[in-house]
Amino acid sequence: MNYKDITVGIVTFKSENVIFDCLKSIKYIKKIIIFDNSNDIRTKIKIKKKYSNIQIFLSKKNFGYGVANNKIIKRCKTKYLLILNPDTILSKNCEIELLKSIKKLKRNFSIISPISKDKNYGFFNKSKKNFYKDFIDVDYVKGFAMLINIKKIKKAGMFDKNIFLYLEEIDLCKRLIKSGEKIFVTTKAKINHIAANSTNIGFEFEKCRNWHWMWSKYYYNKKHFGYFYALKIVLPKIFFDFLKMTLFFPVNINKSISYKYRLFGSISGIFNLPSFFRPKLK
Repeated sequence: MNYKDITVGIVTFKSENVIFDCLKSIKYIKKIIIFDNSNDIRTKIKIKKKYSNIQIFLSKKNFGYGVANNKIIKRCKTKYLLILNPDTILSKNCEIELLKSIKKLKRNFSIISPISKDKNYGFFNKSKKNFYKDFIDVDYVKGFAMLINIKKIKKAGMFDKNIFLYLEEIDLCKRLIKSGEKIFVTTKAKINHIAANSTNIGFEFEKCRNWHWMWSKYYYNKKHFGYFYALKIVLPKIFFDFLKMTLFFPVNINKSISYKYRLFGSISGIFNLPSFFRPKLK
C-alpha cells in the first residue's frame, strides 16, 4: 500500500484563482484527475505547462459537483480517490496521515476525511459519539475533502445524479451508513478549506448557491424522510425568504435577489422540477 494506490480528483468551474494553491499543496500523490465543468481551455493549458502528470477533462456542459465526481470515479484506476475542492490546501503531513489511516483501518471504510479547523463532520444520530485515539467514527463528512474507497462507493451507487450542487455528499453518506458502511475523520491529517471560493464568477455564484441550496434541501428531505416532512422543512423558509426578498428590495438589491433565488429553488423542488438552474458565464 503506497501513494500509487491513490488518485486525487478535483472538480473545477472557473477555478483558476485557487486551483494552483491546491495543486501546490499536493506533495506525494502523483495521479491527479481534474474534471472542469466550464470548458476552461486557458486554465488547462496553464496547468499542463506546470504539471504534466495531471489528466484534465474539459466539459462543454456544466454537470455540477456530484455527477462530475462520478465521472472522475469512473476514470480512476486506483483503489482510492481523494476528492478535493479546488479551494482546499493540504497541510504538509495530510497525505502521509491519510496513507497511515488506510493502513490502520485495514480498508474497513468507505470514506476517510482529513479534519478542518471548521467542523467538517457530523452525526445523523445525535447520541452517537465514537471518538478513538486518531479517528472519529462519524455519520457524514463535508464534500470538500473525502478519501473514498472506490469499490465501496461504486457499490453504493456513487453520487445522486439528480443533485447538481449541495447535500450530494450528505446523501451519499446517508446511504452508506444505512448499508452498514464506515466513515471516519482522521484527526492527524489537516486541511484548510477556503469556503465559497472555488469559482470566480462573482454574483452569479451567489444566485446559483442560494437556488441550489434550497432545491437540494427539499429534494434530500423528500428522498430520505418523505414528502410531508420535506414540506414541513421548506414551507416556513419560503415564507421568510419571500418576506426578506420584499424587505431588502428597497435597501439592498443583491440581498433581495439572493432571497428571490432561494425562494425559486424551494418552489422548483416542491413542483418536482429538475435541478435546472445554471450560472451564466460572460
